[in-house]
Amino acid sequence: MLVARDTVVTIHYTLTNDAGEVLDSSADGEPLAYIHGGGNIIVGLEEALEGKTSGDHVVVAIPAEKAYGEHDDALVQQVPRRAFQSGDDVKAGMRFTAQTEHGPRQVVVTRIAGDMVTVDGNHPLAGQALNFDVQIAEVRAASAEELAHGHVHGAGGHDHG
Repeated sequence: MLVARDTVVTIHYTLTNDAGEVLDSSADGEPLAYIHGGGNIIVGLEEALEGKTSGDHVVVAIPAEKAYGEHDDALVQQVPRRAFQSGDDVKAGMRFTAQTEHGPRQVVVTRIAGDMVTVDGNHPLAGQALNFDVQIAEVRAASAEELAHGHVHGAGGHDHG
């Protein structure tokens, strides 16, 4: 079966940046299973896997705009320390969910200067080209229940027990 919309694709992958540093890998764990065409993985990788089949090996460089997007300076903001429930306990590197006009957004504290806290709402990999080395382990039709729920059940996914 070919990788196409509404198929469950199970892959082993290694993700590196342009410097060759491994950012993520399934090599020492379970493969990743996702529903193709459901927006569950980055666009560039989904495009690269389209039409492939079980056993195929794909090596692809994904530009930032087809990965997590370009870094958006508008998503970096300074907010008063008092805006945080944890107040004086706020430290660089902490992650929070901020309520924005576009709904909840994950932000990370990047700097604290006096009573002002700088937060960044960009994905940590925004602005970076990503390199994937992928081995397709399995391709199968998604069940009606998986399509209704928008995620894979069973091996590589989860169960509703």
